[in-house]
Amino acid sequence: MAALAARGMAASLTQLTGGAWEVSVAAGDTAVLREVVDTHFAPADVLIADHPPILPALFISDMDSTMIAAECIDELADFAGIKPMIAVITERAMQGELDFVSALHERVALLKDLPEAAIAQCLSERITPMPGARVLVQTLRAKGCRTVLVTGGFHQFADPVAAQLGFERVVANRLEIADGKLTGRLTGPICDSSTKRETLFAEMAELGAGATSLAMGDGANDIPMLEAADCGIAFCAKPKARAAADGWVDRGDLTAVLRLYDIPEAEWF
Repeated sequence: MAALAARGMAASLTQLTGGAWEVSVAAGDTAVLREVVDTHFAPADVLIADHPPILPALFISDMDSTMIAAECIDELADFAGIKPMIAVITERAMQGELDFVSALHERVALLKDLPEAAIAQCLSERITPMPGARVLVQTLRAKGCRTVLVTGGFHQFADPVAAQLGFERVVANRLEIADGKLTGRLTGPICDSSTKRETLFAEMAELGAGATSLAMGDGANDIPMLEAADCGIAFCAKPKARAAADGWVDRGDLTAVLRLYDIPEAEWF
């Protein structure tokens, strides 16, 4: 509080459930608030808003490194013996240094002739939910929230992940497969950052006036979605995505989002 007061921002502190705290600031620059929080409390789980959080009618989330603890294309590349090559491209795309669509096509092309069976093996051996993912999705869904998984990854991974966690809809890319092997191409529409944003808008239009949205992601490809949502939360995110979000989870698991919305553990699923 002293740090905020020194910057001319009057603030009060209220304890929420599970050890969380609400800092109320009468007025001031949110950039200053972010700076103070990062200087004195990092790593922390934070939501900056001009009103108490409202339970969302829509929860829309990225998958790789957000709902699952992996980048699927990188892990799949490991079966082809080219993970380091593809991981470099993935990281640069997530940092916003490369055009996502071009980087996606480039990486998928490198997977040409990989056996289709590698997908099932990768799912079984490499793809695990992020801690707290299922609890977060199931709890929001139990409270009447529409849940959508939207990813620049692939249906072959996203569909089983969504079923495991409880998402109601999946929007993703699809790897083309022929004769039991990956062709090095995609089939169907491309899911990129604009698709994520447009999916949010379409879902909100279906829900109608007065509904609010919560979006979550970790990379540059998620920024338009994070900015378009009523509340965008960056999870262990790249700097550009974190800066674009209304809040961030740097310390806890995904159940931290439930704490930020002041949902008591007794109501978690």
